[in-house]
Amino acid sequence: MGMDSLAITDHGALYGVIDFYTTAKEAGIKPIIGCEVYVAQTDCHSRDPAHKNPYHLTLLAKNEKGYHNLIQLVTKSYLEGFYYKPRIDKELLKLHHDGLIALSGCTHGELAQLILERRIDDAAAVASWYKEVFDDYYLEIQRHPIPELEQINQELISLSAKINIPPVATFDVHYIDKKDAPAHELLLCIQTNTSIHDEKRPKMAGDFFYLKSPEEAEQLFGDLPQAIDNTHLIADMCQLELDFTKLHLPQVTLPENKTADDFLAELCWRGLEKRYPEPSSEVKQRLSYELDVVRKTKFAHYFLVVWDITSFATKQGIYFGVRGSAAASLALYCLGITDIDPLAYGLVFERFLNVERREMPDIDLDFQDDRRDEVLAYVNQKYKTDHVAQIITFGTLGARAALRDTGRALGMPYAQVDRVARLIPPELAITLDRAMEESKEFYHIYCEDETVRNLIDSARKLEGIVRHASTHAAGVVISHDPLTEYVPLQMIGKGGQRAVMTQFHMGNIASLGLLKMDFLGLSNLTILAKATDIIRQNQGISLDLQHIPLDDAKTFELLASGETNLIFQLEGSGMRRYIKELEPTNFSDIAAMVALYRPG
Repeated sequence: MGMDSLAITDHGALYGVIDFYTTAKEAGIKPIIGCEVYVAQTDCHSRDPAHKNPYHLTLLAKNEKGYHNLIQLVTKSYLEGFYYKPRIDKELLKLHHDGLIALSGCTHGELAQLILERRIDDAAAVASWYKEVFDDYYLEIQRHPIPELEQINQELISLSAKINIPPVATFDVHYIDKKDAPAHELLLCIQTNTSIHDEKRPKMAGDFFYLKSPEEAEQLFGDLPQAIDNTHLIADMCQLELDFTKLHLPQVTLPENKTADDFLAELCWRGLEKRYPEPSSEVKQRLSYELDVVRKTKFAHYFLVVWDITSFATKQGIYFGVRGSAAASLALYCLGITDIDPLAYGLVFERFLNVERREMPDIDLDFQDDRRDEVLAYVNQKYKTDHVAQIITFGTLGARAALRDTGRALGMPYAQVDRVARLIPPELAITLDRAMEESKEFYHIYCEDETVRNLIDSARKLEGIVRHASTHAAGVVISHDPLTEYVPLQMIGKGGQRAVMTQFHMGNIASLGLLKMDFLGLSNLTILAKATDIIRQNQGISLDLQHIPLDDAKTFELLASGETNLIFQLEGSGMRRYIKELEPTNFSDIAAMVALYRPG
């Protein structure tokens, strides 16, 4: 369409802004970050049912200050003002107005509602209040074929002249093209658990909520060219640049006159003496090399935070393990974070961390699932609650889910939809297009049955769209400064618990330079902990799991018999078949088999 700027203003949340920002930048378009916030009719702490419908207000970030204020407002709307919807109030707007451009809102805006109630003087007073609070305040003129808009626009244009507030041309945009309107209707049905045949379902006023071309906009605003000019003016004012180059890692308390690198090195060399009573020059060289890479990549604080958390778990007798490439680090082995000697197994440190790829290394931690909460409580207490949050994750409509949800929204019988859904191959990342290629039955039913063709074509348009938000099973973010400096937050679930999660997903958290960690609750570790407890109580034997011999003949006999049900990694039917053929006699045999069976 030849546009050079594009804004995102989702209702009440900032979920998509980082992905939107980076995608727009890649396309050579200036991203404008905003939000259509809900403003409480009175105080946002009030729970008066008479005021449960808040007003809409459009806010755009001019600069970094405005972006931070937007994060504050959206976070407070969830943590303090939530009542049916996340709400702010005028007190909060006064507090966090700096760096923000305010637009008066759509038909649900306060001015529009007052005009519809014929309270013109009150509307003028409200507009004057906003003009006083915000350096840049505009009256939104929308040109949609909605009957009440004519009355609203007339009064807004008259207000604009009377109290000298500039008008701006805006449109409500809910999808890109006009032809997307039916798909959007289906999405609304899925969201509200209704069908398109339900007369009482929530629906849009028409099929005109698409992105207008500059030509259409100019035609619709032919009588008010300054409203179009002001869109350019606002776009020019918005000069937000997000910085993805800095790290904001939490820090442990360091001994006096020591840097993080010094303290880390001291702990590692001390640990080396315990792990290798007579270390060879090769071992010492390897540790020096790893510490040098950590210094160059500036991740010492990260290592120290993980050391601090695992030290707590060790002291409390909480079983934990580390998965992934972190096992290749001698430094982590010396710190007691991992318990596998990377040199004995020839593990490659560069897979975990190297100077060329300056990405945050992953130290994914598994804890007993019945004691994971103790670790989270410690992290909250140690690094302060406002510096720690769990991470959001977004469930998207996969091929099967898109088909089933679409079938329900179209009002089709369950059995008919189920029959079609079952023809989709049971692969994890399968798409409807690929299902068409891989399943002849699926392709034939698509070609032969018009109702099924409509179902699949409709589902294709919704495939991949975000369906719901939930809490990531393991993700935790810990930052150096309060999290609301970088990320909007919201409550987890409903009810009394005060746990919070980020509004940005795992990938966004990492790109912002924040420390994301996986704290996974693992039932295997709980079973091991309980088994050792039972053995201690009944047999009087205290087993140290780290010193169980790896050459026990009976254990290898058991493994070679294929009786490996419920043993992590070895429980699938394929694995059980191969381990019987392999007849392992040492630990390396098992390591090789797992690696060959699951490449990568």
